[in-house]
Amino acid sequence: MSQGTLFDKVWDLHTVGTLPSGQTQLFIGLHLIHEVTSPQAFAMLRERGLKVLFPQRTVATVDHIVPTENQARPFVDTLAEEMMQALEQNCQENGITFHNIGSGNQGIVHVIAPEQGLTQPGMTIACGDSHTSTHGAFGAIAFGIGTSQVRDVLASQTLALGKLKVRRIEVNGDLGPGVYAKDVALHTIRTLGVKGGVGYAYEYGGSTIEAMSMEERMTLCNMSIEGGARCGYVNPDGITYDYLRGRDFAPKGADWERAVAWWNALRSDADAVYDDVVTLDAATIAPTVTWGITPSQGVGVDEAIPTPEEMAEGDRAIAQEAYAYMDLQPGVPILGTPVDVCFIGSCTNGRISDLREAAKVAQGRSVAQGIKAFVVPGSERVKQQAEAEGLDKIFEAAGFEWREAGCSMCLAMNPDKLQGRQVSASSSNRNFKGRQGSSSGRTLLMSPAMVATAAIEGKVGDVRSLLSAPAIAPAPSAKA
Repeated sequence: MSQGTLFDKVWDLHTVGTLPSGQTQLFIGLHLIHEVTSPQAFAMLRERGLKVLFPQRTVATVDHIVPTENQARPFVDTLAEEMMQALEQNCQENGITFHNIGSGNQGIVHVIAPEQGLTQPGMTIACGDSHTSTHGAFGAIAFGIGTSQVRDVLASQTLALGKLKVRRIEVNGDLGPGVYAKDVALHTIRTLGVKGGVGYAYEYGGSTIEAMSMEERMTLCNMSIEGGARCGYVNPDGITYDYLRGRDFAPKGADWERAVAWWNALRSDADAVYDDVVTLDAATIAPTVTWGITPSQGVGVDEAIPTPEEMAEGDRAIAQEAYAYMDLQPGVPILGTPVDVCFIGSCTNGRISDLREAAKVAQGRSVAQGIKAFVVPGSERVKQQAEAEGLDKIFEAAGFEWREAGCSMCLAMNPDKLQGRQVSASSSNRNFKGRQGSSSGRTLLMSPAMVATAAIEGKVGDVRSLLSAPAIAPAPSAKA
């Protein structure tokens, strides 16, 4: 088993005890909740006459079901309105901080916690959402949990978990132009498979990761769950601390210096022992697009859809299913695949840096005729910052719709849905059948800049060709 890794250190520091099942009873430092997986958990507490043990360690927001166009209450969707009312009531009754629409702090749960400084190195974090692994970018150990586990954390501030093995994924070298953290994530999943991380925590390291911004690291850790890992993390460093310094809930003054010293001590030891090590070369990673129905079914934009003969025998059945569902032919280039809808947003790629990169592509260009393209900021703060920089005007001038903060079409538990057999170019995290709101809709995952390219060209394009084109229209002046 691993020794001396950040995962081992944080796990040991938060261990309350060992349960008869052999699982660890793990203390959870921060519990994040939203409107979808919490109502049943609160109901379970009421049935047992229990209260929330540490309400100050729970923070709530609304994200999955909120409309991104008309957010007037009551919502048109009666079920969504019921969820909203339940969350509002549960937070009020239990003294839980709730970032509601219009508060200035609302947004996707995995966007608002980092931007407020709630997410910090060395923490254990849980949320009733698969992509809680996002928070590992800060050197935290973050788990997505189910509704019954949400109940357990509310009642006891602990979880019963089996300790994971640790795999170090080392990526070295410089990423080429038009290659982003999303491409590194998709390339990793393509290499290791959607089940490759089962039973593991992923530690990301190497020169490529060390050079990434915090928002890039969040994208990478966010996708860990898509590779089967329970969580993913990056060791904290100067980039981490520069991001956190001065944020709402970050330590201040002398507490800051003490915190940084402690955070540094949590980094994996130079002689740490890992259960597995995988090394990847950044130079081999191209802008990546999924062609199938799992995130591992991806190719470089300059590659063809693989044939069954090129795959391991165990991958051929799901590939045949994907060819049929996606209506794509093996051996055909992914470049030029027509799209109908282009979505930029989600907890994977809805941060300010994502919008900036997409705006570089959109600036001075126009969305292709017949393409529905829209941009959904990950939080109200991201939206405000983007508008201050004039990004909204760039998108709108190009023909993109500019929306309010929310999960939107990532999972379509709101009005943003594919229709029929539409093909979506999406910066989100899952391309499962029916994921984006239509039982027959099709999803191609890619980076925000690649989604913007697809919107401009009306088909899968290579962002590198647009980035290398001469600068065109100047950016509109930012709002005062």
